[in-house]
Amino acid sequence: MSRIGKNPIPIPSGVKIEIKGDQSVVKGPKGEVRQHIPVGLKIEEKDGQLFVERPDETKPMRAYHGLVRALIANQVKGVTDGFVKSLHIEGVGYRAKVKGKVLDLQLQFSHPVEYAIPEGITITCPEPTRIDVTGIDKQKVGQVAAEIRAYRPPEPYKGKGIRYVGEHIVRKAGKAAGK
Repeated sequence: MSRIGKNPIPIPSGVKIEIKGDQSVVKGPKGEVRQHIPVGLKIEEKDGQLFVERPDETKPMRAYHGLVRALIANQVKGVTDGFVKSLHIEGVGYRAKVKGKVLDLQLQFSHPVEYAIPEGITITCPEPTRIDVTGIDKQKVGQVAAEIRAYRPPEPYKGKGIRYVGEHIVRKAGKAAGK
């Protein structure tokens, strides 16, 4: 049995979960999240908790068991607390600021990089060298953070670029170390 799949999902007050065919819809104080889930798993609510059970021991069902439980748990966490990914910009002249629905990045290109902020995502810049991506959909928050990081990933020699807060960049020695 899946260790993750057999754990119950606690349902906080104010959160409503509906399973409609191949979609789970979770509504809460911060909004509503929809997620496609594979058909075949049995999902039932007992005593303020949600349980995911599989009908048989086939390999696809065993794989989906833990996946579906994790997806629904992330939906519940998203509509109650939300998700945040923080990025740090390092480099001389590198900075970011939000202008309406556009994130303006200065990354030492010959032009500013403008990233259109998608629906359902909030981006803030508390400092010119920090970007906070916030939203209720974990996958969407991670995707937006990855797209912003892809404009200038951190390079290994000086460490310049956009990195996740807490990410460790393995540094390489420069030319002088080879002599």
